[in-house]
Amino acid sequence: MNQKPSLGKRLLAAPHLVWSALFIIAPLIMVVYYAFTDGNGSFTLSNITAIPDYADTFVLSIWLGLLATVISLIIAYPLAYFISQSKLPVQQTMIMLVMLPMWMNFLLRTYSWMTILEDNGIINTILTSVGLSSLRLINTRGAVVLGMVYDFLPYMILPIYSVMVKLDHSLIEACQDLGGNKWDVFSKVILPNSISGIVSGITMVFVPSVSTFYISQKLGGTSTQLIGDVIERQFMTANNYHLGAALSLVLMVLILVCMAIMNHFSDGEIETGRISA
Repeated sequence: MNQKPSLGKRLLAAPHLVWSALFIIAPLIMVVYYAFTDGNGSFTLSNITAIPDYADTFVLSIWLGLLATVISLIIAYPLAYFISQSKLPVQQTMIMLVMLPMWMNFLLRTYSWMTILEDNGIINTILTSVGLSSLRLINTRGAVVLGMVYDFLPYMILPIYSVMVKLDHSLIEACQDLGGNKWDVFSKVILPNSISGIVSGITMVFVPSVSTFYISQKLGGTSTQLIGDVIERQFMTANNYHLGAALSLVLMVLILVCMAIMNHFSDGEIETGRISA
């Protein structure tokens, strides 16, 4: 028989409910309101019908976000496994090194890559000094993806590491005792038990990558306009809050759909891994 939460538990939950109402529910209501109204506050669908004009920008944003997420996963997964298998002092040192860039301001980290990638930057200076021709690195889509990976990589490493470090090594020993090789250990023990960390990492990298605007502005220039740039321009320069809200609403829906699809397949992989193990 379910019992109602006591007064003390409800009081403890009150700050969370107030926080959610003020900073989650209320902003969403405002976004929906502005998306379906015009400058006079009248209901309109003109903001939504204008969304197809930015279809290419949406596709580009999702594509670069997926690319940055996949690259981050490829780098983070083996690194997180290596850290989790190291001795405790080594783990603490490496986790500190992973988190160290996050202690610096986001803008400074992006500006540092501008210094490295620009035409007279560090890389091209080294290339020309050894007799090689300089490369076009700044104001490219590759530079934008590089900036995304650099800025959001820790958010992929930490969730995967937090899951792997708690992995029961007796499961690995059991798989080896049953004749499993290294691939069996990875595919039937390590990977299925780290899916939750992978899903968390993908979410934490994909969402900010798709919606970013500062990285694309500084490293991509005018040649790479993401949907975050369009939304930022509507609010900051065009003063068209209604179109900006409509774009934000559609972007949020697209991200939720992508996350739902990913969670669906990840749940299936977890169940398959448990059965095969």
